[in-house]
Amino acid sequence: MATVGHSPPEYSSKGEKDGKEMVGEAYAGDHGAETELKRILGTRHLTMIALGSSIGMGLWLGSGKSLESGGPAAIFIGYLLSGSMIWAVSHSIGEMAVMYPLPSAFVQWTGIFVDPAAGFTLGWAYWISYWITIANELQGVVSVLSFWTDKVPTAAWITIFWLVIVFVNIWVVSFFAEIEVVASFIKFTWIFVVIISFIVISAGGAPSHDAIGFRYWNSEPFTHGFKGWLSVMPTCIFAMAGSENCGLVAAETSNPRKAVPRAIGSIWIRLSLFYIIGSLMVTITVSPHDSNIFGSGTNASPFVIAYRNAGLEPLAHIMNAVIFISVLSTGSISGYAGSRTLMGLAHIGLAPKFFSKADRIGRPWFGLVPTLVIGGALAYLNVNQRGIDVFTWFSNLTSLLTLFGWGMICLSHIRMRYAWKVQGRSPSALPWRSWTWPWGAWWGLSWCIILIGVEFYLSIWPLGEKPSAKNFFANYVSVVAVVAIYLAARIYYRGRWWVDASTIDLDAMRRFYVDQEPDEEKKSGLKGYLQRGLGFLAN
Repeated sequence: MATVGHSPPEYSSKGEKDGKEMVGEAYAGDHGAETELKRILGTRHLTMIALGSSIGMGLWLGSGKSLESGGPAAIFIGYLLSGSMIWAVSHSIGEMAVMYPLPSAFVQWTGIFVDPAAGFTLGWAYWISYWITIANELQGVVSVLSFWTDKVPTAAWITIFWLVIVFVNIWVVSFFAEIEVVASFIKFTWIFVVIISFIVISAGGAPSHDAIGFRYWNSEPFTHGFKGWLSVMPTCIFAMAGSENCGLVAAETSNPRKAVPRAIGSIWIRLSLFYIIGSLMVTITVSPHDSNIFGSGTNASPFVIAYRNAGLEPLAHIMNAVIFISVLSTGSISGYAGSRTLMGLAHIGLAPKFFSKADRIGRPWFGLVPTLVIGGALAYLNVNQRGIDVFTWFSNLTSLLTLFGWGMICLSHIRMRYAWKVQGRSPSALPWRSWTWPWGAWWGLSWCIILIGVEFYLSIWPLGEKPSAKNFFANYVSVVAVVAIYLAARIYYRGRWWVDASTIDLDAMRRFYVDQEPDEEKKSGLKGYLQRGLGFLAN
């Protein structure tokens, strides 16, 4: 174990460090960064997962409820603000994931740089959020498929696609990654069709010949005033939840120093095309008072409603198919992330040791099984409840846990940089530096705190409803759970509220790099096509 304040190791021109043989870009035995996961994913996987992993139910379906509650201006501003937050969070992830590519990245960073009790709390809170997301995405499958038929029982749809998510996750990691690459490519390609076609619809070029323009912006930009805008924020945060998953995938990437910065650099594509421009397109084509918005579920998505109202029925069907793929994709990666979070907790002693085990091809069975089983079982709430109610509960719970997670990521980055400075190390020694430091990390942390307070206000005085204890706990119970877990962890760990920055071993879990980068992945077949097709945007 390296001593406190130990400076980064120097490598010889022969590719050796202290007599140890170099393996790829990291030397063998790189101080605890190794797990039983297999480093078989490449830059292409990480970039595409970063681009599309979080595009699911929140954007395609949740935008309808947000449009109704807040209005066109509210939803657009909401995505601008939440987009700036995840931009800041992603850059904080970038600096830490390159140097510390660990299986439950955020949890281990928090435990190392903030406090073990905070890391314990974050880990279990994130795991809860992942199986809630699986349940919500399975609920979304029911809403999407009701567009085509309502003859199949809700429980049957949930069971079928629960098994699909299970199958994708229990196959080899490379198969899971390829599925996510294809799904991300479909979502990424389709958004261009949406943008162009919605502009045509708004201009009156659709069969309906209704030139909408900015009619809805001009007539009622905010449907329920300032409080309506506040009510939109949880859905905007929920829509972007999962954008941080590239930090988890870094542990199974062959070259994090190359893959992570490229994935972080591509985030502007997702933020601008999917969320900001995508939400703008909805506001100029769909009325916030349209009766189909999250009604019975048949026309739940405002994107589908826009095509149907314009008389473009074939595009409505294709849009619904893309939403279906997106929902399954997000549910699948939530299973992946949840299992790796449990593995990371065990890796640092915050969960039973058996959770750290993986089989010979890198599948963490003890993390996969409980994540997929609980997430799938929770989805059956949709059998006896309205889809809109289940969506609202799950979205609010997930957004609160996401805000807690994003805030801890930014705080960990701040503390990591502080420890780096206290121990006399130069920022130039970092393998990758974010140009947003320090303002980005502080921006993200500040807004996470503010919005947790906003959701407390909305839980007590909800939009359009009277205050009630039932409503408060239905929407804010995740914060209550986080506080309870943290206080219990504090009693167990005791000691300081903060880790002493001067005593943090900055090399214990670190990955070191040689100067030479491994050869570029061979670009051939479908893999090469996908990489070349998006390479000019992802860099």
